[in-house]
Amino acid sequence: MNATDPKADLQIYVQDARDALLWKLDGLSEYDLRRPLTPTGTNLLGLVKHVTGAEALYFGATFGRPFPEPTPLWMVDEVEPNADLWARADESTEEIVGRYRRVWAHSDATIEALPLDAIGRIPFGIRAEQTLHRVLVHMIAETHRHVGHADLVRELVDGAIGQRSDGANTAPGDTAWWQSHHDRVEQAARKAGGLA
Repeated sequence: MNATDPKADLQIYVQDARDALLWKLDGLSEYDLRRPLTPTGTNLLGLVKHVTGAEALYFGATFGRPFPEPTPLWMVDEVEPNADLWARADESTEEIVGRYRRVWAHSDATIEALPLDAIGRIPFGIRAEQTLHRVLVHMIAETHRHVGHADLVRELVDGAIGQRSDGANTAPGDTAWWQSHHDRVEQAARKAGGLA
C-alpha cells in the first residue's frame, strides 16, 4: 500500500466538490442559473455564492488570513439573512464564479501554509476554535451538501445529472430508460402508500 498525505487527500475532496458545483452551471442561460426551483428559492448561482462566502470565512478569517474581497456573510447580515443564497440582477455570473475561483486560490494558500493541527478561530458559534483538519472536513461536507442541492436543481432545469459532465457516475440510460425507472419507483411508492 502506498503512503498517503492526509492534507493532500482532503484537498482532493475539496477540489472535487468545487469542480462538481461549477459544472452544474455549464451551458445554462442567466435565467436558468438564477431561477428559484424550490419553495425556499434554491438556485444554482446562489449555491455558488453561498459556498464562496463559507470558504472565504472558514479558510480566511478563521486563520487570520481574511479574503481581500467582500463576500456575503450570511451569519452577520442583519438586513437580509439570505443575501448569499441568490444572485441579484446586477451581479454577473462571471463575477460570482470568478470570486469563487479566487477564494479557492486563497483557501488553497491557507491549506498549504498551515499544518492540519493549526488552530483557527471561527468568529461565531459555541465551538469557535477549530483545527485546519476539522475545517477541511467541514468544508468538504458543506460543499458536497450543496452539490447535492445543485444536482437536483440542475436536473429540474434541463435533466442533466451526475457529479461530472460525462455522467460516468450515474446509471446508463436514455430518456425512455429513465422514464421507465421513474414509473417503477412511482408504482412502488403508490403501493407502499396504499394508493395502488
